[in-house]
Amino acid sequence: MPTSRSPLRILFSCVGRRVELVQAFARAGKALKLPLEIWGADVSKSAPAMSFCNRSHVVPPIDDAGYIPALAELVRRRGIRLLIPLIDSDLLPLAESKRLFSEVGCTVLVSTPATVSTCRDKLVTYQHLSAAGIDTPRTWTLEEVLAATRRHFPYFVKPRRGSAGAGLHVIDSDADLAQVRRWVDDPILQEYIRGPEFTLDAYTGFNGNPTCVVPRKRLRTRGGEVSESQVQIEPDLLELGRRVVASLPGCMGVVTIQCMRRNGGRPAVIEINPRFGGGVPLSIEAGADMPKWILQELTGRKPRIPPTARRDGLLMTRYDQSVFGAAAKR
Repeated sequence: MPTSRSPLRILFSCVGRRVELVQAFARAGKALKLPLEIWGADVSKSAPAMSFCNRSHVVPPIDDAGYIPALAELVRRRGIRLLIPLIDSDLLPLAESKRLFSEVGCTVLVSTPATVSTCRDKLVTYQHLSAAGIDTPRTWTLEEVLAATRRHFPYFVKPRRGSAGAGLHVIDSDADLAQVRRWVDDPILQEYIRGPEFTLDAYTGFNGNPTCVVPRKRLRTRGGEVSESQVQIEPDLLELGRRVVASLPGCMGVVTIQCMRRNGGRPAVIEINPRFGGGVPLSIEAGADMPKWILQELTGRKPRIPPTARRDGLLMTRYDQSVFGAAAKR
């Protein structure tokens, strides 16, 4: 465990706008009386969350060949103990590089490459969930729908490997179907289901066990991220979260599961993201202090983890806030 002369350094890669999550880790470190030093890395020095980290570092873009080497060198040079990725496109490169970081004493809080790949490819996600007996909307490639003798409009169209709600369309005619390739790269088509939507924040820690699941109802979204949400603890949602995580070998950290209740009834999983979700501050505030548990596990302590949040019904609404500082002229 670090001493007062030896800071416990953690690093968020692609820290972007995740100010509340950085602050939650800072509070957890203070509550545990740890000499926590938070680092943020991003392609842009002006990323808002960089201003809330103790130290910041600009790195190449994820698709640059120098990205992983730059992170590894930063980790080695600064003695960083934990690296936490925050966006979808960062997960697989870091999952495939865990051994590289381990060799310099750093744990990467990411699931195995196989699990990340399953979650990133929505067609494979559908196949995985179906094989596990977990309800999920039926999913087809565009070619399968075009070749079908009967079509069942409407369909929900999305990129096979998309994220952040980009490229989503609902189509209800053959005329729309003919335009899908123009609208979406590498599209898939899903059964269109209606009903209230929920996010399940599942804490799996360092051993992959779904010890805590927090369901939160998505009331409003903006730009693919929740802007208004409410904790809604229901037994079947807790069980669904546990089943999804248990079906995925090698989970680590937090797994974010999107689901909808079919016409207000049975929940069906529509997406899995093996990382912190954008709305996780609500679950943390409701009593699922995942940053605290992560720091406890990192430092060899045994956290006391409840099966779900303590504050059922807690509502979160969000607003914009500006960050000011000197910067080079553009």
